[in-house]
Amino acid sequence: MSEVVYDLREVRRARYAVAAVFAVHGAVTGSFATRVPWIQDHAGVSAGQLGLALAFPALGASVAMPLAGSVSHRFGARNALRGLIALWTLALVLPALAPNLLTLCLALFVYGATAGMADVAMNALGVEVENRLDRSIMSGLHGMWSAGALIGSAAGTLAAHLGSDARLHHALAAATLTILGVLACRWVLDLQPAEDEEPPPRFALPPKSALLIGAVGFCAVFAEGASLDWSAVYLRDQLDTSAGLAAACTTGFTLTMAIARLAGDKVVDRYGAVRTVRFSGILATLGGLLIVVSDAPALAMTGFALLGLGIAVVVPLCFAAAGRSGPNPSLAIAGVATITYTSGLIAPSAIGGIAQATSLMVSFCLVTLLSSGLVVFARVLRAGDRDRPKVSSPDAAVPDPRP
Repeated sequence: MSEVVYDLREVRRARYAVAAVFAVHGAVTGSFATRVPWIQDHAGVSAGQLGLALAFPALGASVAMPLAGSVSHRFGARNALRGLIALWTLALVLPALAPNLLTLCLALFVYGATAGMADVAMNALGVEVENRLDRSIMSGLHGMWSAGALIGSAAGTLAAHLGSDARLHHALAAATLTILGVLACRWVLDLQPAEDEEPPPRFALPPKSALLIGAVGFCAVFAEGASLDWSAVYLRDQLDTSAGLAAACTTGFTLTMAIARLAGDKVVDRYGAVRTVRFSGILATLGGLLIVVSDAPALAMTGFALLGLGIAVVVPLCFAAAGRSGPNPSLAIAGVATITYTSGLIAPSAIGGIAQATSLMVSFCLVTLLSSGLVVFARVLRAGDRDRPKVSSPDAAVPDPRP
């Protein structure tokens, strides 16, 4: 990208704009998740067929995410994000329109592809803003995504409770979120490629550094996916709790992650990415150990809370490190995102397969082992630590920090 000079007020405004985009992105996910039962009934698919269809968003994202760098290079970062977030919000309407399994798979493939490209573009811009502010903001941005997902799911829950048609619900949600997303993009950084800058390859393997960073993200997302999908089942089946208490455990885990992400930037600024992830890994491992040895619901719920607290900031820091790990931030971020999406895809089924062969307790032993990997491999996030001088004047110019 060409060197652009912004004053600090513009960069702060860009931070809030990107945060709003993250919230919009999360709200789409929350809106969709709450209406999956309606979509299943409308398409007339079985539980097994639905499971197959729900693999297609991750497949679409994995195929499309490497394209995001080329789109940003061709149209500029602001226009690219504006277009991609609009495609993502509008794609919300597609799954509810699908009348059968084939069209549902195709709709979810497009849904995932647009989600993945928008994800890469907004994370790349988030890293750019973080570079210019010279303080951590990525954890807070992902916290805004979680907040948006909670808002979207709350609205979806209300719509489902009222018995509304998901086609109408998603059409209204898509229209509202498209307007909000496009308006927010007006104030993001308008980065343009330099005249002599070579366009990134449309398809290329991510750099080795991104693969190592992605491995750390894999551990965190595996634990997240396992906990979101299986924490309630664990309390019900292993500890014989009521359905309400089991559901409360999942809600508590989600809220713990959201709060930790919103508050995580101050910790990262004080201790750095590597030490933060090491400590996070210790918390997550302790949480996993409490889960597998628990004989009472309170102890298991405490374990899930610690697990959520421990993994909350890892993925944001992985994206931040990837964006600073080489000359092509979008390609590195796409590589990390692909690995984390894959982890989120396989975690629930892997936990289920191990549980069927052994027990859920053994499944969460694997989660605990992967959580301990955060402690061991945190050093690969060294690129996420910043060592540039801070800008002190509110009117000071903030240049592009890259060489």
